[in-house]
Amino acid sequence: MALSRPAPRRHIHTRKITCEGFQRDDGLWDIEATITDRKTYSFENIDRGGIAAGEPIHHMIVRITIDDSMEIIAAEAETVGSPFGICVGGAPAVAGLKGLKIGPGWRKAVHGVLGRTKSCTHIRDMVMGPLAQAAYQTIIPMRNRENASKPPTRKPAVLGTCVAYDPASHIVKRMWPQYYTGVEE
Repeated sequence: MALSRPAPRRHIHTRKITCEGFQRDDGLWDIEATITDRKTYSFENIDRGGIAAGEPIHHMIVRITIDDSMEIIAAEAETVGSPFGICVGGAPAVAGLKGLKIGPGWRKAVHGVLGRTKSCTHIRDMVMGPLAQAAYQTIIPMRNRENASKPPTRKPAVLGTCVAYDPASHIVKRMWPQYYTGVEE
């Protein structure tokens, strides 16, 4: 279903978050996320003197290296652009993610490492959501391809996580009939 036609308006702000997943030659995975915020107008900024229209007010990059179990082997971040010079001080805390595992309790664990004044809110939000989601989107389909000919040995983790994977949906009936809970026709 398409969005409704918007009311007359003018563009003010663009936030872009890009995530990419890479399979490394050593068997590990790199997941990278970049965030940029840009305004359509120029404005004054105490630390930078001024920020021109289209120039990033925020530009941060995060890379995590993870293994097949989603454990973080290494993590780093860079603040390329920020409204205040002090903001670069939020990037080094990302290294503290090493040893954490993406999965249940992820957001709480990230908050413990990067919460409040320990890091940058934009870096933290990227790590909590888009970066972790990109890790799943990178690794799980590759695992599934490798195991496509094997019957599942346990209940798929995605069951019950969205409308498509509702145990009563026709998708689950087709993919994992043994876990289908809908009404038989």
